[in-house]
Amino acid sequence: MTIHNLALENSLLNQFVLELRDVEMQKDTLRFRKNIERIGEVLGYELSKTLAYETKMVQTPLGTKKMTVPEKELVLCSILRAGLPLHQGLLNYFDKAENAFISAYRDHKNDDDDFEVVVNYLAAPSLQNKILILADPMLATGKTLENTFKAMKKHGIPKQIHIVSVIGSKQGVAYAKEVFPENTHLWIAAIDEELSNRGYIIPGLGDAGDLSYGIKL
Repeated sequence: MTIHNLALENSLLNQFVLELRDVEMQKDTLRFRKNIERIGEVLGYELSKTLAYETKMVQTPLGTKKMTVPEKELVLCSILRAGLPLHQGLLNYFDKAENAFISAYRDHKNDDDDFEVVVNYLAAPSLQNKILILADPMLATGKTLENTFKAMKKHGIPKQIHIVSVIGSKQGVAYAKEVFPENTHLWIAAIDEELSNRGYIIPGLGDAGDLSYGIKL
């Protein structure tokens, strides 16, 4: 796996991440969602530089011009529900991509630190020989992404995978590197040092789904 950690360079992206982490700014759910969306746009732009391109001719009012544009073979998949703002940011730029959605959540059966990731909904087009972009804002343990990819294999094997996340843990990034194919790329805005006993990123930002859409039962 190739890791693209954009926090290693100074950019406006850091301001968006700072606002996501800020407990006072988190009270504004609209701004929280918008910042995740904007991070998706930035990461999508960086990701676009690595795609395959084709040459096309465009007719202008005064003549013709040869230009290079990305090949149309993308499938954009977000993990519900926290992935939706990130999905929208990516879709703002990859507006011709096909779309997929999957539901994956942590099930703490005994209300303790142990959990399993449950996948119970998937809607996706064929992935065969396409480029799959997996959008999940929090790469904590890496188990959600692993189970998501396993569930999607019945729709075909993509020729390349790009994982797009806002914040990850070192442990989660290392785990994803182990379980995903070698030609996978990870695009991420920040990598934090620790995980809590319940598998949450420290310092992280909290529960991205709850902060975006309200607390769940």
